[in-house]
Amino acid sequence: MKRILFTSWYTGLGGGETDLLTLANALDNSRYQPHLLLPADGQLSQRWREAGFPAHILPYRGASTFFIPAIWKRFPAVRRMTELLRRQRIDLVQGDYHTLPLVAPAARSAAGIPLSWTVWGWWYQPKPWQRAFFRQIPVAAARSRAIRDGFLGQPPFMPAARLPVIYSGVDTERFRPGLDGTALRREVGISDDVRVVAMVARFQRVKGHHTFQAMAQRILAQLPDTHFIIAGDDVFGVAADQRYRDEILAHAGSSADLRERLHYLGFRADVESVYAAADVFVCPSDFESYGLANLEAMACALPVVSSRRGGPSETIAENLTGYLVDAGDADALAERVLQLLNDAPLRSRMGAAGRERVLRSFSLGAAAAAHSAIFEDLLALS
Repeated sequence: MKRILFTSWYTGLGGGETDLLTLANALDNSRYQPHLLLPADGQLSQRWREAGFPAHILPYRGASTFFIPAIWKRFPAVRRMTELLRRQRIDLVQGDYHTLPLVAPAARSAAGIPLSWTVWGWWYQPKPWQRAFFRQIPVAAARSRAIRDGFLGQPPFMPAARLPVIYSGVDTERFRPGLDGTALRREVGISDDVRVVAMVARFQRVKGHHTFQAMAQRILAQLPDTHFIIAGDDVFGVAADQRYRDEILAHAGSSADLRERLHYLGFRADVESVYAAADVFVCPSDFESYGLANLEAMACALPVVSSRRGGPSETIAENLTGYLVDAGDADALAERVLQLLNDAPLRSRMGAAGRERVLRSFSLGAAAAAHSAIFEDLLALS
């Protein structure tokens, strides 16, 4: 059995961390044992251990986008990571951006352990002094074409073929049509015959909660019985995100129509119940590197209305599985959502098409197979 050490500087459960946990669970457990390295305990380490995988806590500072490789490889954390790799007899490292400047030299020090990593953010475009560092890493993958193109820049600092796109896979057994959302509706006081619009996102300004609220007010002006549910919280403890959360909740509480119709659920481990309780799913983000929640909703046969910038333009089939609008356009969001709320057959057709699209192009099995192929190629060279 080969021991793979995954790394994450984030300790909460956002989209990227959920993807990491889902991938680890999908790998062949007779071939791989997933380990996890984090700088601190949190929701991710808890869920990782509950899945039966080892998690290792080693305090370190995650790299910013201005890190200098020659300096970071001398940090004391590199020695501690090297010792961890040797002690746990790790065979391969699958890194993340913020840990990479530390774990890459550690992997080289620990008898040349092979290394790969996944690019999750298009804004991580390397500075001139970082490009050689990234070119030296033999294998990497990007979660979307938008991420890949943003990371490589124009002109690209290395060939696009060096950075294949591997879309995150969706667990289509967990996220599927026919799940019962009645319990959640009753929990927040929504009757079975009321139409519901859902959003799933952590509190961060780019996620567009303010746009969602503006959209909700426009919809309520025409369909006053509509309800709105939003799952997610400030999962990373960032002060700016907490201020944004307070601002959003204060606005919702001060508006008579939103106060009665808008339900903030906080973090939900059973996020599939949110999709099951909804009729339409909305992603109002300023941008999404990938937009995993859109695909989870599609897997549950929900039509999706999303801002188009980034990953959603690759995952959502316009006019087939949902609609794409410009970021920040509450009027366009409301128009498309109203169209769906007023047309049950259209919701059904788009939902079924979304489910089929996920099964065909974004399945967990395909993602696990693509990563396993990378791991096997690297292990064969070690």
